[in-house]
Amino acid sequence: MNLKKRMKTFVGLCLLSGGLFAQNVCVSTPNTSLLLSAPEGGELRILYYGQKLTDADLRTFEGERGIDAAYPVYGLTCITETALSVQHADGNMTLQMAVENVATTDADNATETTVRLKDKVYPFYINVCYRAYKDVDIIEAWTEITNGEKKPVTLNQFASAYLPIRRGEVWLSHLHGSWANEGRLVQEPLVSGMKVIKNKDGARNSHTDHAEVMFSLDGQPRENQGRVIGAALCYGGNYKLRIDTHDDEYHHFFAGINEDNSAYHLEKGETFVTPQLALTYSDEGLSGASRNFHRWGREYKLANGDKLRKILLNSWEGVYFDINQEGMDQMMADIASMGGELFVMDDGWFGDKYPRNKDNSSLGDWVVDQRKLPEGIEGLLADAKKHGIEFGIWIEPEMTNTVSELYEQHPEWIIKAPQREPVLGRGGTQLVLDLSNPEVQDFVFGVVDNLMTKYPEIDYIKWDANMPISNHGSQYLPADKQSHLYIEYHRGFAKVCDRIRAKYPDLTIQACASGGGRANWGILPWFDEFWVSDDTDALQRVYMQWGTSYFFPAIAMASHISAAPNHQTFRTIPLKYRIDVAMSGRLGMEIQPKNMTDEEKALCKNAIAEYKQIRPIVQLGDLYRLVSPYDKLGLASLMYVTPEKDKAVFYWWKTEHFVNQHLPRVVMAGLDPDKLYKVHELNRIDNVPLSCEGKVYSGAYLMANGLEIPYNHIVDYHKQNDYASRVLYLEAVK
Repeated sequence: MNLKKRMKTFVGLCLLSGGLFAQNVCVSTPNTSLLLSAPEGGELRILYYGQKLTDADLRTFEGERGIDAAYPVYGLTCITETALSVQHADGNMTLQMAVENVATTDADNATETTVRLKDKVYPFYINVCYRAYKDVDIIEAWTEITNGEKKPVTLNQFASAYLPIRRGEVWLSHLHGSWANEGRLVQEPLVSGMKVIKNKDGARNSHTDHAEVMFSLDGQPRENQGRVIGAALCYGGNYKLRIDTHDDEYHHFFAGINEDNSAYHLEKGETFVTPQLALTYSDEGLSGASRNFHRWGREYKLANGDKLRKILLNSWEGVYFDINQEGMDQMMADIASMGGELFVMDDGWFGDKYPRNKDNSSLGDWVVDQRKLPEGIEGLLADAKKHGIEFGIWIEPEMTNTVSELYEQHPEWIIKAPQREPVLGRGGTQLVLDLSNPEVQDFVFGVVDNLMTKYPEIDYIKWDANMPISNHGSQYLPADKQSHLYIEYHRGFAKVCDRIRAKYPDLTIQACASGGGRANWGILPWFDEFWVSDDTDALQRVYMQWGTSYFFPAIAMASHISAAPNHQTFRTIPLKYRIDVAMSGRLGMEIQPKNMTDEEKALCKNAIAEYKQIRPIVQLGDLYRLVSPYDKLGLASLMYVTPEKDKAVFYWWKTEHFVNQHLPRVVMAGLDPDKLYKVHELNRIDNVPLSCEGKVYSGAYLMANGLEIPYNHIVDYHKQNDYASRVLYLEAVK
């Protein structure tokens, strides 16, 4: 009875149903509920997940057995997919888990519920854990697997969580892509069979598929209507998402670490903790689920998620490896003159014995190349101070090259299979350091610590990772633990990042991994943002940033104004359009300003000033996606709205151009229907203002009718082109 009383206090409601030891456990956020059947001595089963249940709703579940096991295990039900499969030391490959007890703990921001399961024969335990937030609609689920047996138990499959989703007209939305084409949206109906989304890169995991999905329960996905379940695996390594649809009434969703070549030998007394799976539910469509992820991410996951990001210039596309003191000073002066706040010096600044002049040498040799920078980092910091801006720097600390002093001194530090020559990556010489090795962890921590100790004025670090784990083999792990490589790499990575953040909590760190290879909630607790893609083409960015926004907020999405023709697609896009796309994320520049005209610099200066005005709305506001570029209607449109609904920013980009084309009029969303909003166009280049400029409209009108947007800009003849875009600032008036 004490357990029942405690559960009522902390979880929300526990019901006795059936026998004395039967109980239902309700895990709730402000607007969602997960209901479990947890009879003591019986099987933990899922009863419900969706909109928040009332007390009356909860009573209707008394005595129900449930949909399915909340954490299915292999051995006694072999014909279906399972979350966990093991082999005991005696060769037995079965589990039969029963509820031992339920415990809860209450904190200021969340309630944690732990259901402890024990095998009916072996001293083998699973804690099925849930964290329900009190102010955002996210439930995190994970498991803690403990071996109480006398000898090791091999974990062959070890998912974080499982969720059954009722069959019907269910559609899956997920992200796919490749280098320079990340975050592309894929939407498809779920049909019979198995859908697997996975990654086996080892070091980075979001170039190809993403570890996040959304399920639209009411047919073809809609942005702002319909029931949606979202799921995001919080892990930076290899993962596998499985959706099994066989002959019952449910799609069976499993998410966790990819077990391929990663069998884990759990020692006596050891506990294996799986990554968290973040779950959300919304009846406001895909954008509603996105807003839930964004609020949770900014508040609880993203490093410094409540601090506005600076507007920066990165040197990469401006000069590439051609780093020198005079050039860096010039770029700092230019970005400062346009109102920027930060300059980041990218690759090419380091190397003594082996200078870093291209991508085939020097990684690991983190000393300043005095031939390029005779005054060193001190001189650059002095120049930044002179120009009134902050300074940042690029590193790639997990990697080395065969052409480096580090590799000459420590060939045993690289990931390499015994008796094999290493497989080489970028530049024909790149290698990955073995982060399972504590000495390597100390070295990687030292790369950041040495820079920050010597130059504490550094404000920003761009942390890159340009190679997958291509060699399966650790020179540190023992022979019987070689299958632990992928897992131990990320455990080592986490230890390094924990140390860095403990010492430098306010340092801004960007996760770059050949572009968007590390856009995941597993690494973002240590990073402030990520580089969406190495492709800075504005038109392609509309598509990539649209997909990425499904799970990640604008404050984390680095989006830069770059040169024309674009360095990746060679497409020539006018500066106005490039600015308007970049302003929908964390605004920056990736360009050589000295190659810009005075008119272009003036346009960027104005845009930076106007972005500062809307920065809190974009970076901390609620996202409403309006018209998808993937619907091929000739345009894309979205908007951000403050939580108070007193300010909003509306974006409109034309995605294709034809004579006498007809585009849909875009209705807005997220406004207060009873408020009046004054409209002002930002980044205006037209000779005459829009017809709506300065006018006042009700939120109800804008959400029912939208505004008429001209298909082209009214500019002088020699400035006309085939692109058009608009950014409108809406502010509530009394």
